[in-house]
Amino acid sequence: MEAQELKEIFPLTFSKGNKKLCELCQRPAHLQCNQCQVTYYCGVKHQQTDWVGIHQRICQFLVPLHAKTAFGLQKLSQQELIEICKCEVQIKLSERKHLEALPAAHLCLRYSKEVYGPNTMELVPVYLLLAEANMGLGNLSLVREFLSQAELVVSENPDCGHGVHQQLCRNLGHLHALSGHLDAALHYFANDVYHSSEEYGLDSTCTCTGLFLLADVFDKQGNTAVVRSMYSEVAQVWHRLLQTQIQNPDTVSDSSYDKAQRVEQEKMLMSMLEFERKDSRTNPAQTAVVAHCLAMLAFLGEDDQKVSRLLQRCLLIALAFK
Repeated sequence: MEAQELKEIFPLTFSKGNKKLCELCQRPAHLQCNQCQVTYYCGVKHQQTDWVGIHQRICQFLVPLHAKTAFGLQKLSQQELIEICKCEVQIKLSERKHLEALPAAHLCLRYSKEVYGPNTMELVPVYLLLAEANMGLGNLSLVREFLSQAELVVSENPDCGHGVHQQLCRNLGHLHALSGHLDAALHYFANDVYHSSEEYGLDSTCTCTGLFLLADVFDKQGNTAVVRSMYSEVAQVWHRLLQTQIQNPDTVSDSSYDKAQRVEQEKMLMSMLEFERKDSRTNPAQTAVVAHCLAMLAFLGEDDQKVSRLLQRCLLIALAFK
């Protein structure tokens, strides 16, 4: 579907119990999608935001969803729509398109409440996606609101599993770090590492990222010795993981989400390399390991020039170390 056809509507022509509200802001609507005929907007700006965010992906599914169907079929359609919305939000967030992620995230929350009910575990991943999107936009008050709702649901379901606890702790850690509450950030990132190691193992990308985030907070507190030790562990784990990916290329996904993960890994490794450069007690062997990790990431990203440059750096470090 290349473009959305719109039809102007007039709010006063609808009966009192049949008001049409904007999909995004819930204000009186003046435009209707002429394809699905069940989605309304207050104006062109919100129509365009929703179109880019999610509507172009789901417009064709909305007509049968809103039609009067058997209960089971309607629930099945809503569940499918929830998964489409989740996938779209994750892609937008991986591309750092936080504003574009919001329409799909809010729609996902609305249908999740309809299908699963309020205060159910199925809402937690959606609250976390909404928190992440708003964190990227700097809307910390909304982040607190969504994370509080997620915390409430998790507290009422203590057996929800380490994966859910890990995601919640990481988001709370980010929130407190951005708010300048570093001790609280350390608490949540430490719990993030614990739950991640229980769910995915110590030698996992998720646990490794948690360790980096923990070290980053210690760095903000000026605790260089702890940072140096934790960065060393992170570098060794990433080195093993990247070697495994290169030796087994069939396990490497080509999705945009995994490409975004590689970008994040590169940023973290560059931070570690900068730390080594500034540290008066720099360890050439450690610097070489980090540089080699960056070279392997560049290789996976098929950036030959960057691979050559980083490998030359590793060689120079090795020669100086001798």
